[in-house]
Amino acid sequence: MSNKIAFLGCGSMNEAIMAGLLAAGVAKTDITATVRRRERAEELAKRYGVTVMATNEEDDANQQAVRGSSLVIIGVKPVGVTALAAEIAASLPPQSVVVSVAAAVSIEQLERSLPAGQPVIRTMPNTPARLGRGVVSVSGGTNATRDQLEWVKGLFEGLGLVVEVPEEQVDAVSAVSGSGPAYAFYLAEAMADAGARLGLDPELSLRLARETVVGAGFMLAEPGADPAALRRAVTSPNGTTERAIATFDERGLPGIIADGARAAAERSKDITHELG
Repeated sequence: MSNKIAFLGCGSMNEAIMAGLLAAGVAKTDITATVRRRERAEELAKRYGVTVMATNEEDDANQQAVRGSSLVIIGVKPVGVTALAAEIAASLPPQSVVVSVAAAVSIEQLERSLPAGQPVIRTMPNTPARLGRGVVSVSGGTNATRDQLEWVKGLFEGLGLVVEVPEEQVDAVSAVSGSGPAYAFYLAEAMADAGARLGLDPELSLRLARETVVGAGFMLAEPGADPAALRRAVTSPNGTTERAIATFDERGLPGIIADGARAAAERSKDITHELG
């Protein structure tokens, strides 16, 4: 089997994974990607130096991409995953590992659309993977061997933290780390808006909020960092930060975050059922 990796669909998630793998040392010549539009194909080819085909110009682009591939990463929207799997089924090498990065598409749904015995691995990455600071969960399918699972985990280690979880926990992982970057961005938005409401220039307030969230993230990335301990270290008794945290608690912010994560996990389950 070759070292060839095929990216089918190259939206924000698959592009993030591809960028992370290239940064980790995967050769450009080993990567082939497919997208719908020629303009997007040209953009990615110029940015990363990899081969990119447009499906609206080459009807068999996806089949071409998977032939001889050792790894196929499906990164289209959930509603299109099983149809794409069926499209490439006849062109897949038997030992090619098919990896899904789509939320809500179960291993069973993917395996039903592929040849019997095809190795499948379900992952849940997040977009900071393109910076090597992502989180990727990995769940093995019925036919994926331990060696194949470890191989994919090793490849993805260049993207950040890789955790192996049973598939029944993927929705919870998605609610915490899959959607999590949006929560951090939402917090930065709210902080910037709060500063502007307090009289700061909006551009300055945005810069302050952005760099504060980034700096806090670096502190959390230090070995052994505990978010609760870091928070307490900044929260002087009867000080300004204590007053802010007390207000957050009074308004039920921890419960709001828990409710949001629960809603995300439930929506993931709903989509799985909607996809049949």
